[in-house]
Parts: sequence; C-alpha cells; structure tokens
Amino acid sequence: MKLTLIGGGGVRSPFLAKSIALGAHLGGIKEVVFMDTDKEKLDKFGLMAKIISNKINPDLDFKITTDSIEAIKDADYIITTLRVGQDEGRVIDERIAMKYNLLGQETTGAGGFGMALRSIDVLINYCQLIKEHAKKDALVFNFTNPSGIVTQALRKKGFNNVYGICDAPSEFIKQLVAILDVDENDFSIKCFGLNHLSWFKDARVKGKDVMGELLNHDKLYTDTEMRLFEPSLVKQSNNMLLNEYLYFYYYRDKAIKSIKSAGQTRGELIKEVNQDMMKELKTVDVQNNFDKAFNIFMSYYLIRENNYFSIESGELRPKQLQVPSVREMLDADDEGGYAGVALNFIKAYHSGKSVEMVLSIPNEGAINGLEDDDVVEISCTIKKGTIIPKHVGHVDDFQLNLIRTIKFYERNVVEAILEKSKSKAVKALTIHPLINSYDLAVKLVDEYLEAHKAYIGEWQE
Repeated sequence: MKLTLIGGGGVRSPFLAKSIALGAHLGGIKEVVFMDTDKEKLDKFGLMAKIISNKINPDLDFKITTDSIEAIKDADYIITTLRVGQDEGRVIDERIAMKYNLLGQETTGAGGFGMALRSIDVLINYCQLIKEHAKKDALVFNFTNPSGIVTQALRKKGFNNVYGICDAPSEFIKQLVAILDVDENDFSIKCFGLNHLSWFKDARVKGKDVMGELLNHDKLYTDTEMRLFEPSLVKQSNNMLLNEYLYFYYYRDKAIKSIKSAGQTRGELIKEVNQDMMKELKTVDVQNNFDKAFNIFMSYYLIRENNYFSIESGELRPKQLQVPSVREMLDADDEGGYAGVALNFIKAYHSGKSVEMVLSIPNEGAINGLEDDDVVEISCTIKKGTIIPKHVGHVDDFQLNLIRTIKFYERNVVEAILEKSKSKAVKALTIHPLINSYDLAVKLVDEYLEAHKAYIGEWQE
C-alpha cells in the first residue's frame, strides 16, 4: 500500500518520517511519498525525512517529489499538511487581528479565518486530484489548519473520504497516561466538541472510573497542558478537562496582554526561527553530512517546541527539551504526532482490532443540538472498515453554547469561502466570541480579503 504526505517539505517532516517508518508494517504500507511544491524546503526537510526513514526501515520505498500527480497516483492514503502562504501568511493574519486588539491565533477567531481563506480552495484542488489519480477507495487525513473548518468544507464539497486529524488530543491523552503511570492501552477517555474546542470526560483505566483521581492529581496542573487553566474553571466546566486551545476563549485578555508584553507573535517567532534554520542548512550538504544538518535542524526546532504557548501564556513549558544526537532521536520513544494518528486509523480500519481515537468527522447524532453533517471532534471507535463516533448525547449549556456558536461561525465561513461571499464572512466573524462586533468584522474581512487576494481572487458582496 502507498501513503502520500502532501506538504512533505514542512519542518515536522523528519518526525513524521520516523513515525511512518516505525509503524508502516502495521498498516501494510510499502511505499511512502513526501510531496511539496517548495523544492528548497523539500530538499532539506524532505531529504532529512527520507534519510531517517531509510535508517529505521530500509525496506520501505521512500520518495520525495514536487510532482503532485506522481505523488498521488495509486495512493491508498493521503495526509494533507499544508501551510498556504507559509510563515508570512501567518504573521499577516496575526498582525491584522492585533491591530484591533484581537487574537490572531491561526486556528481560532480572526487568524483562523485568514488561514481558512488561503487553505480551503487549495485543498479542494488536491482532493479533486486525489479523486482522479489515487486508488478508488483512498482515504484522506486532513491536518491542514484550521482542521475542523477545512474538513467541513471538503465534506460539503462531497469529498466524504476525508477525516480531520489533530495531535493535540492524542498528546494530551499521553500526558494523562504518564501522570497516572498506566499502560496507554488500558486507558480511555471521551473527547467531544470541535477541533481546538473540545473537552474530556469519563476517564477510565481497565474500565474503572479514574476521573476523580485525575482531577485531584498533584501533577495535573504542572505536567500536562492543564497547566494553562485553573481548578475553578474545571469546576465550572462540570469537572471536565479542557483542550489547550480553550485558553484563547477563557483567558483572552491575558493572552493579548502577554503577546503585547512579549513584543512578538507566535508566527513571528516561528518565521524568524525557520529563516535562521534555513540559512544555516543552506551551508550543509544534507545527504553527505547528515549529522551536522540534523544538529542544526534540532537546535532551531526545539526553540519552537520549548516556547510553545509561552508567548500567549507568559510561561515556558515545564519540560524543556535538549538537542539529541541522531542516534538518540532514532532510539527515543516515538511521539507519534498526527502521522501516528493516521497510522493507528489505518491499522484498525483494515484489521479486526478495535482502536479508540479522536477524529474530526460528521456528528451523525453523536452530540445533541448539532446537525448531522456538522464536523465535530470526537472520540471514535475504528474497526474493520467502520468509524463510529462515541455517543455523547446531552451536553451542558456551559459547553454547548460555545460549541454551537463556533459551529455557526464555521458553517458560515465555509459557505463564505465556497461562494466567495463577503456578507457571509462578515456574518461569521460578527458572531465569533473573540470578535463579537459587526464593525470589527467588516474591517477584518476587508483587510484579509485584500491581504490574501493573490490566493483567493475577487469576492462578491
């Protein structure tokens, strides 16, 4: 079987290659293609990915290419991880929002709208190519942000083989497993909501309820992403745990103040780090001096990782990572990431073994108060060709009001982008709780449409 990664020149490609190389046999994967239209980045990060794959699994046929048709042809599985507009687009989105004292985070609110503008049409084109050139029953795993909105748009266009994936829920679950010191296979927890807007409840170990133990664990607010929240907010949330991105909704003013105090946005940090990284990597022959190239890569990559959420929260991650050698990286436990999520899906989908995982899929009655075709982020059971969302049913108003408001926003953003309708875009941003102003919505839509005209063309009123 063949797996293709569209966006294979991304900075995370070496880690994705490790996950795929380690887990390929579980899903019967024999061929892997990393494709990217940016040849310069593909020749650095894609080549590093290929070398890492060859070191781990030399029998895996690993290719890199800029040819989308070659990459997609006869593929069984496709992962999409694109950053249309690259780092500069992210910075533009953030700064337009900050100009109006609003958050420009790339998946929520104004910034998420800007990224959706650039991403959706490009993903539609790729999905059409997949329909024409991949295997008839090919599955697409969308990681392109804002993942929930993009997946909703692709589903609305009839690409029903697309599933949204995100590594935030799986990484959080691993943190919970670590503080409980239990086997991950023995642990289960129910996730529900929307992408980057979800909650976790009903934690169990071998069927035993451990939610109380988690809520009172002395490491919950230090060693997991719950460090961003207060116990009083958890109590308000009916004793549910929170997706880290809810920080932007519940601590909006704190986040804006922290970003202003830092003097730069997350996107500006990433852009600066990536530019410096590429500048140094240009001086190295990756193929013939891989250890040096890898050291440069990891030195800069960990600046990004160690500063995750620090600009927005004013606090560094408690666990600061150190630069590993190539051997140490290869020998370390695989973190999985979104490639691991996709591989777990593939393994379960084509075998008789049942696996629980979090996906973005149509609601189909799982959460009361939402439409059946609303794409939600929810725990699912995957087994032999079936994907079944875990039934949630009633959701307390404290969560449901926010879920329904953001879903209304997402539906209108999708319609606005598909129809190139300025009025629907304004309607969407007006109701978003991080904007909540018609006047600001009009200004934001005007500025984003102008800033990204090269990607989206002209819109109608």
